[in-house]
Amino acid sequence: MTTKVDQSSGLAAAAEARIDDLQRRYPTKAATLLHVLWEIQWQDGWISEDRMRYAAKRCGVPISKVLGVVSFYTMYRTKPVGRHHVQVCRNICCHIMGAAPLIEHIKAKIGVGEHEVSADGKWSFEEVECMAGCAWAPMMAINEAYHENLTPEKADRILGELV
Repeated sequence: MTTKVDQSSGLAAAAEARIDDLQRRYPTKAATLLHVLWEIQWQDGWISEDRMRYAAKRCGVPISKVLGVVSFYTMYRTKPVGRHHVQVCRNICCHIMGAAPLIEHIKAKIGVGEHEVSADGKWSFEEVECMAGCAWAPMMAINEAYHENLTPEKADRILGELV
C-alpha cells in the first residue's frame, strides 16, 4: 500500500486532510498548532527545524511560538529517537517512590544515556518532569504505552518483551 504525500509539505495527504479539517473547525489556525506538530511527529518520529517552520507557516504563527511549544511539552521530540523511546518520570512523587535508582537501572539495561539513541536505533532514553501518574509512581512510558508502579524487576520484564 502506498501512502500519498502532499508534495508541498511532505506530509501524508491524510495528515494534511486532518489538519485542513481541524483548521476549518477551530476559531483560528493558530489554535491547531499542537495538532499540526503531533501530525508531523506521528509521521516523522520527531520535529525538525524545517518541520517547525512548516508548522509556523501552516498555523500563521511566528517560529518563536513553535519553538516555545516544542520546548515546553515533553511529548514533542526535536531529535530522532529509537524505535522504543523510553521516558521515565523524575518528578517529586516518582522521585520519592524510587525513580532515581530506577532511571539508572533502565539506562544500564538498555545501554543508553539521557537523550541518546542506541547504535542499532532500537532504544532511546529521556527523563521527563511529569507524566501525570503520581498515584502510580514510579512510572515510565515506552512510546505511547504507560507502565506504572515500577520496580527494577518489573521494568526488566517490560523491556525484555521488546527485545
